[in-house]
Amino acid sequence: MLGTIVNSAAIIAGGLIGNILRGRFPENISSTLIQGLSLVVMLIGLSMALKTENFLIMTFSIVSGAILGEVMQIEESLNKLGEKLENRFGNGNGNFTKAFVSASLLYCVGAMAIMGAIESGLTGDHRILFVKSMLDGVSSVVFSSTLGIGVAFSAVPVFLYQGSISLAAGFIKPYLTDAIIAEMTATGGLLIFGIGLNMLEGKSKVKVGNMLPAIFTAIIFTVLFSHFPQL
Repeated sequence: MLGTIVNSAAIIAGGLIGNILRGRFPENISSTLIQGLSLVVMLIGLSMALKTENFLIMTFSIVSGAILGEVMQIEESLNKLGEKLENRFGNGNGNFTKAFVSASLLYCVGAMAIMGAIESGLTGDHRILFVKSMLDGVSSVVFSSTLGIGVAFSAVPVFLYQGSISLAAGFIKPYLTDAIIAEMTATGGLLIFGIGLNMLEGKSKVKVGNMLPAIFTAIIFTVLFSHFPQL
């Protein structure tokens, strides 16, 4: 759990530092900065998504994950949690929930979160999560300087998510082959691309939160497709 604790602390520290810097940039610079960050996030997500070995697996994973997510109403739950936190800790600017949800999804989605938590829990090797902590800490400074203190509170779902994986590491790791990790990473990358799109504040919003189960349904479809190599 040490790696997850350090990761969460880095997000909180970065979020607080960024929030102190907030308001020091003119509106036009802040707006352009958010657009630039969204492009970087989309590039990161796209580079991960293109690592897939089978686009059918990604397609089935996204479709099944979206259905499960809608039934479970994951994004709605995240939004409600963000609104509760905003009512208690926000400053009324309306960006708290957006910052909380976007940062939570960004820091939880991806191979580093999953594999780092597994290695941390199973072997006590925290190096992957230490590297992730540095990346998340720096990015939380940038994000919170434009989106606000809600970024710091994303440390809560990160702690719960990665902590749960660490505790279950002994059960999970034997089933994660290289192929499964590749497809989980690719599917997660596509979701990160969706986060970048949402940061652009277009009229249409991708329900990335409700697609989170796709990362795990990718395991099922990778195993199924391994029995049909011709597909």
